[in-house]
Amino acid sequence: MNYAALVTAISDYTENTFPTTAMNTFITQAEQRIYNTVQFPSLRKNVTGTVTASNKYLSCPDDFLAPYSVAVFPSGGGDYTYLLNKDVNFIREAYPSTSNTGTPKYYALFGPAVVASTITTELSLILGPTPDVNYSAELHYYYYPESITTASTTWLGDNFDSVLLYGSLVEAYTYMKGEQDMMALYDNKFKEAIGLAKRLGDGMERQDAYRSGQYRQAVT
Repeated sequence: MNYAALVTAISDYTENTFPTTAMNTFITQAEQRIYNTVQFPSLRKNVTGTVTASNKYLSCPDDFLAPYSVAVFPSGGGDYTYLLNKDVNFIREAYPSTSNTGTPKYYALFGPAVVASTITTELSLILGPTPDVNYSAELHYYYYPESITTASTTWLGDNFDSVLLYGSLVEAYTYMKGEQDMMALYDNKFKEAIGLAKRLGDGMERQDAYRSGQYRQAVT
């Protein structure tokens, strides 16, 4: 289901025509709700960068929401060292001075970066110990993919349009202050769809028959 088909379906189901701004708000709110309920692999992103010697901070990408993993490895190639996630106070306590250098072992979400005394919207990580030399870094992180309202087609619309449709209908009926029975109906349909989506994103896509065995229905 692409954006045009989704808009048509929402209008048909609600028997209403909405301003484009309102329609896009319904859809983006539904997407956020879905993306924060189910961890689809399409929500993962991978970037590489450089950790600079004597600099214990690493800037995050603009679309960064939460980390999956952080690893460093020698710039010329070599073994990966995966960092353990800790609190900032742990790193400050364990490595109180920037002169405590070595291969980083830990990282923490530090907060917004500061550029020329201005706080930016870009988050940063703090590393411990302070890097002794330049390292390459690989960051796997959670982000919101581009909305179907601007991309026209998305993985969610192509592969699990039911959860996107019913999530948008819940938002649309909230906007309309619709009848409670219809609100309950669409909310229940959304919950059914999100349950199936979780089975896929948090279940089937995290296992295989070799490791986990095939699903078996109990026979009575």
